[in-house]
Amino acid sequence: MSTNSLIHTGIFLLILLSDLFGQSYTSYHTGNKEDRVTKPIGGIVMMGGSRESDEAMKWFLERSKGGDVLVLRASGSDGYNDYLFSELGITVNSVESIVIHERNAIGEKYIWQKIEQAEAIWFAGGNQLNYVNYFRDSPLRRRLVDAVKNRNVVIGGTSAGMAILGGRYFSARRGTIQSDQALLNPFNPRITIESKDFLELPLLDRVVTDTHYSQRKREARHLVFMARAQDGPFDFVNGIACDESTAIAIDGTGKACVFTKEGRQGNAYFIQINCTVRRGYPESMKEDQPFTWWKNNRALVVYKVTGDTSGKKWFS
Repeated sequence: MSTNSLIHTGIFLLILLSDLFGQSYTSYHTGNKEDRVTKPIGGIVMMGGSRESDEAMKWFLERSKGGDVLVLRASGSDGYNDYLFSELGITVNSVESIVIHERNAIGEKYIWQKIEQAEAIWFAGGNQLNYVNYFRDSPLRRRLVDAVKNRNVVIGGTSAGMAILGGRYFSARRGTIQSDQALLNPFNPRITIESKDFLELPLLDRVVTDTHYSQRKREARHLVFMARAQDGPFDFVNGIACDESTAIAIDGTGKACVFTKEGRQGNAYFIQINCTVRRGYPESMKEDQPFTWWKNNRALVVYKVTGDTSGKKWFS
């Protein structure tokens, strides 16, 4: 082989390797390659992490009306594809998982097209900061908002995917935080609550969520999140949380049905600031001082709904 041939071969291999390892996303497709346009009926599914509730996922798929399901991820691979396409017994046209590796993917027209063609969009678990960094203030974000507002796409997520659904959200920009740390200092630098426009789900506009709730003892930190999400003493922010293997399925009227995976136990929690108490702001919320929100045991109203496979228990 001549020197020139070797040089050309080397250049080709470098280009090939660059394409393989420099790809900003990876796609895994199952089902029909041709887009199918249906009329989804909307809705939101919030899942607390760990194993999925099959019945909640069936509810999610049914509302796509047999359309195309898009799974957006920042890690992992195709773990949802067969599960959603063939294992739950609900007919859909396709399931495609797109794993985004870096923010450069926001400019990929292929991903824009898949969002525009989807009738159902699911955010997998992982690190919610990746979703915030990849989607907020991006062309992808605008297409997600359009999908929900103008095409009535059903949307949902588990764990980190649930964390980003609220209008106020814990971004984990400086890592996670435990309840005892949040109670000792409600202005701990790790408590990064953000409200910049993201997915714009009207039913969750004034909500901050939390996940893996009782299993990881996150109740107290969630209350700190709610307090920090307030812009003032009369800016009431609600809380919604799920235990593991538990999901909340919300239809267009605001009816929230609670499902738990068969063989598991779990609750959903709906937390409101008690608006009958004058000035609902916490008694003590200062940097490096313990957090206190008491109001003579009247600061908050908490509704706990125990899930099951039927989803017949609900909260408005």
